[in-house]
Amino acid sequence: MPTVHLLDYVAGNVRSLVNAIEKVGFTVEWIKEPADVSKAEKLILPGVGHFGHCLSQFSAGGYLEPIRTHIQSGKPFLGICVGLQALFEGSDEDLAIPGLGLIPGRLQKFGDEDKSVPHIGWNSASTLGEGSLRRKSLCGLRPTSKYYYVHSYAVAYRKGELEKLGWSVATATYGDEEFVGAVGKDNVFATQFHPEKSGVAGLRVIKAFLDGNLQTELVDIPGVATVRDGLTRRVIACLDVRTNDEGDLVVTKGDQYDVREKGGVGGKVRNLGKPVDMARKYYEQGADEVTFLNITSFRNCPLADTPMLEILRQASETVFVPMTVGGGIRDIVDTDGKRIPAQDVAAMYFKSGADKVSIGSDAVTAAEDYFAAGKKLSGATAIENISRAYGNQAVVVSIDPRRVYVSRPEDTNHHTIKTKFPGPNGEGYCWYQCTVRGGREGRDFDVRQLATAVEALGAGEILLNCIDRDGTNSGFDLELINDVKDAVKIPVIASSGAGNPSHFKEAFINTSTDAALGAGMFHRGEYTVKQVKDYLAGNGLLVRQHEAAI
Repeated sequence: MPTVHLLDYVAGNVRSLVNAIEKVGFTVEWIKEPADVSKAEKLILPGVGHFGHCLSQFSAGGYLEPIRTHIQSGKPFLGICVGLQALFEGSDEDLAIPGLGLIPGRLQKFGDEDKSVPHIGWNSASTLGEGSLRRKSLCGLRPTSKYYYVHSYAVAYRKGELEKLGWSVATATYGDEEFVGAVGKDNVFATQFHPEKSGVAGLRVIKAFLDGNLQTELVDIPGVATVRDGLTRRVIACLDVRTNDEGDLVVTKGDQYDVREKGGVGGKVRNLGKPVDMARKYYEQGADEVTFLNITSFRNCPLADTPMLEILRQASETVFVPMTVGGGIRDIVDTDGKRIPAQDVAAMYFKSGADKVSIGSDAVTAAEDYFAAGKKLSGATAIENISRAYGNQAVVVSIDPRRVYVSRPEDTNHHTIKTKFPGPNGEGYCWYQCTVRGGREGRDFDVRQLATAVEALGAGEILLNCIDRDGTNSGFDLELINDVKDAVKIPVIASSGAGNPSHFKEAFINTSTDAALGAGMFHRGEYTVKQVKDYLAGNGLLVRQHEAAI
């Protein structure tokens, strides 16, 4: 197979990028030292996380000048995410660190007055525009397709500025901000989105670049007249994974977190299928993300969790959308007594194919310590260390609250809401108690305290479960979602209670949730992901439609 060179000098999941390159018929050779850059015919520079950290790493490793020389020589170059950002003059994320300066402009942080930041999810990369300057199709980009973005800083699009310098530009809109989604000129192509996590649409982009089709005329594509720009509503499939009584890793589903079949003590672990097969099925149905929650297995010693690592490796070969893994992401002591930092545990999962890690009980402890210290950061928590190395978009905090009813707000020191669903004794108020150990242990700590603390610690997203709704198929707890969304600026994923497509619509219309997650209804075959998304689209909500072929 023809070869492409990949420079991975920064943290992040590159396994999916390698798999995507191999999927479209190329093989990867790694750049291991600056001298290797001159040997590359086609060079790809991926990057995730903090602009200053990534550029500093490239500079310290001696890579910046070889990269510049490669580009100036006319050889094909693809930059992904921070790889795009590096081409510009600099970023407000780190004022002291310059970019390569090959493209004029700086990155600025998105405003969060009317939207969540980071910008996470599926958005456009459209070359549609007035006049001929934006009538070029960059590397197979289609105005009808959606691509996966995850970033807080972007280059604002100013009509005609880059085009006058010969750059072709594809843009996306987030809230009222139009920004650069991709740029191309001569031998250079760069994307703010992640093509390797953008499904078939992203594979098409990678193939076009590697085949040398950097720019083509934009052809007429059915549906262009009805294209809607902007961030789509994300539908996520969640797989609770644990060992069954025979020692096999299976997908299961609990009722209020009880995963054993009913019918007396000792019921077998509910087995709903094999994780890799089910992940691929949901990807093919159009799931925007797949989440694996390792609810038992080797979570007390994740370095020994070779079966879960293998699941990620195998899934990443066929699932080209973001994958999150949770369970045991914390500082641990290995079986030989060696202390393993949470950052190293996360790195192991990233190298195996995960794009994000989900932290649960350890986040509650970190949040309690944060408040006990007077809302001061220690710099030593798992959330802080992982987000510092990989960017806050790589850290999800999974919250497991349950309702505690009170007659009056004065009856508790915690933040309460007036509920439309009174308690067992007619109580009109409730607060949401945070739990640990899979919901088995409650803490004197409420959901707002936890959400605001983990945001301050560096989490980029919240997976908001609800013990009261789990397994009930009665819909999401909309009051809980609104309560948390009012407290934080980072994206929130609604979880627990989805039983049919209308529950997703209710969440998206009646709350400002950024995504919604389903599990049992998909596992049992009651509904497919595609049916949910078709229902949402039929009710006027913007969703990404899965594309069947490159």
